[in-house]
Amino acid sequence: MPGLLRGVARVAVISGTATAVSNRVSRRQAGRWASQDDAGYQEAPPEQAPPPPAADAGPDMLTQLRELGELKEQGVLTEEEFATQKAKILAAQ
Repeated sequence: MPGLLRGVARVAVISGTATAVSNRVSRRQAGRWASQDDAGYQEAPPEQAPPPPAADAGPDMLTQLRELGELKEQGVLTEEEFATQKAKILAAQ
């Protein structure tokens, strides 16, 4: 009978150790996966709205209006010609 008790005790110790090790590995893996999930959410770039289409036409339109103003100041354009061209540029927007 002492051999039987020794065998049962040995099995109990081995299975208890195996269970403890298995639980520890499971907790460790769960912690790693959770930290990877958190890191994935933090690394995602914020969504950006596309630039408005009028942004490309804006500087060109301003340049044309400045040139018109300079031509008017130099006396190349009359007030009526300036107003007509200005209306065309603004309408093209």
